[in-house]
Amino acid sequence: MFLNLFSPLEQFEILPLFVLKFSFFDISITNQTVILFLTIFFLVTLSFSFFKPKDGTLYLIPTRWQSVIEIIYTAILAMVVDNIGGKLAQKLFPLIFSIFFFIASMNLVGLVPYSFTLTSHFVVTLAISLTIFIGTNIICVRLHGLEFFGLFLPSGTPLPLAFLLVPIEFVLYFFRPFSLAIRLFCNMMAGHTLLKIFAGFAWSLMSFTGVIFFLHYVPLITLLPLFGLEFGVALIQAFVFSLLTCIYLNDAINLH
Repeated sequence: MFLNLFSPLEQFEILPLFVLKFSFFDISITNQTVILFLTIFFLVTLSFSFFKPKDGTLYLIPTRWQSVIEIIYTAILAMVVDNIGGKLAQKLFPLIFSIFFFIASMNLVGLVPYSFTLTSHFVVTLAISLTIFIGTNIICVRLHGLEFFGLFLPSGTPLPLAFLLVPIEFVLYFFRPFSLAIRLFCNMMAGHTLLKIFAGFAWSLMSFTGVIFFLHYVPLITLLPLFGLEFGVALIQAFVFSLLTCIYLNDAINLH
């Protein structure tokens, strides 16, 4: 128990709060479930706070939060238009915008002390990426039908090379959701583990007396730039996830 308490990986443990089991089904409420619903509640509350309570329109003179959201809105819209383009860019923008805010919120909630980082679990990131991957394939099949299989054969490829390139393209294509999930999961888990290591090191030094006690200020001061770096990584990873989603949607819409 003592070793588990000070383990850097202890923060990623899923703990059941209310155990609910029915035969082979386990629908227990865990700390992961609570943080997920709190994140969704925060996003819904934040979105409604930008509108006037009387008529439901945006403020003519934007608040600070509304100004920040408008900047992000413009950046995401430019990313979607540049990478997808066409009429579908406007239709797909709400999806990309929601993905960015959902992942960014889950990443940032994990920086709150004693909270839980949802995206530090591979099963969570894989579920999100698989959902996007399946939806992308549905869009591609509805738009192009059997031409969907043209994704596995780049245009202008000589026939002898087709027997080599098609299996490679097939593997690379179906590895996309795993690469999306692994990238987000590894970055969030590594950053939060590093923060916990420095915090635990500072706490250990505080248990000593004399000169060694004052050495705990070194890891504490180091935590400040590391926290800022992790804050930036949380936003960057959400942006990268959204950008790659745009690229995959562009491939599905325009083929190649």
